[in-house]
Amino acid sequence: MLNYLWGFMILAGMLWGASNDSLEAVTQELLDSAAGAVSLGIVMVGIMSFWCGILEIGKRAGLIDWLAEKLGPVLTFLFPDLEKDHPARLPIAVNMVANMLGLGMAATPAGLEAMRLLQQDETLSVNKNTASNAMCTFLIINISSLQLVPISMIAYRSQYGSENPARILGPALFATACSTLAAVIFCKLMEIGKAVSRK
Repeated sequence: MLNYLWGFMILAGMLWGASNDSLEAVTQELLDSAAGAVSLGIVMVGIMSFWCGILEIGKRAGLIDWLAEKLGPVLTFLFPDLEKDHPARLPIAVNMVANMLGLGMAATPAGLEAMRLLQQDETLSVNKNTASNAMCTFLIINISSLQLVPISMIAYRSQYGSENPARILGPALFATACSTLAAVIFCKLMEIGKAVSRK
């Protein structure tokens, strides 16, 4: 679907440029944008490689297990259906820590692993084609994504010449704290509603 959307926007821009005798400017802008995308991609690959490496070192050093243990009360509150020794708790914790650091790309593998483990657990959902409460909660928390340090956004701002790339720290923390709070309230209300409907 996105391919069609992007294709339509590129085609519309070219037709607009041709109808207004500015096709040369549109072509030049396309080339400049492509060069900028490659440059930004190289910067982001470096940043993501560094932080993915830090996460892997933390995992091997036992730091991730320690963080998962410290996040235990939060995970128990968010996912009451999961046992304390459930295998999905560790990738959920890794995903949440990576998201708190603003490393959405680094959080993705752990998120996929958590979803796979949640889907395989037959005690959470009888039908594997239907998302369980834990899966829905994890998805919503992942989307709302509390960010203590939005590293990716700081990198974007730095790449595009911001005088103070870290100025976004306060607003990002406030905005993501509000979105995460709203997500948690929504999830808990849905859980209560589901429990009431069962009765």
